[in-house]
Amino acid sequence: EVSCRRLGGGLVQAGGSLRLSCAPSGDTFRGYVVGWFRQAPGKEREFVAGIRWNSGLTSYEDSVKGRFTISKDKDKNTVYLQMNSLKPEDTAVYYCAADRNVILSSMRDSRAYDSWGQGTQVTVSS
Repeated sequence: EVSCRRLGGGLVQAGGSLRLSCAPSGDTFRGYVVGWFRQAPGKEREFVAGIRWNSGLTSYEDSVKGRFTISKDKDKNTVYLQMNSLKPEDTAVYYCAADRNVILSSMRDSRAYDSWGQGTQVTVSS
């Protein structure tokens, strides 16, 4: 089980920033891959960013590269998604997901993850 939280308001203007957090329930992320996905109305869920906890290896969807940063805090056992320079097209429900058995080639595939957070709405106004 994982839980995701939005740190800050869910409605921001274009160019603004938000940070999302993801933490496990009663476990650690050691050995896990943690991914962030998003789903906009009428669209399929898509990969945003992922991190392999042990190695720190990260991966990003092309449209967020240079704007979003996924990171981990070992002391807090938490993964963050810092979102800067937000655009209206970033508007979506954001989910974090985690799984021990995600291989590198599957990091972007939502079907590879068993544990999902409840999702949090991010709305970017133009």
